[in-house]
Amino acid sequence: MKAQQAEGWYLDPYQIHHDRWMSAGLPTKLVRDGQNESSDPPPDLPLPDVLVPVASAEPADPSDLRRADDAGRSGQYDAYKAWCAAMSGFIGSS
Repeated sequence: MKAQQAEGWYLDPYQIHHDRWMSAGLPTKLVRDGQNESSDPPPDLPLPDVLVPVASAEPADPSDLRRADDAGRSGQYDAYKAWCAAMSGFIGSS
């Protein structure tokens, strides 16, 4: 079998879960079924010759995604407001 350098989500080659994360061509314990991710160590079985990548979960139109450095956010970070918000949690919890 030719060494594969699979990286990312692939259909679970063992057919235990829907998808399994592959790293450097090897199966990992990270699996998912629908939106639920969990861990399940791969069985001690040989990999098939062909791994099937999962279609990207990227949205078709990423223009509605916001970046962390997006200038359109609600203003600049205010350390005093953050401190007040944190303190209100302590004061309100007594």
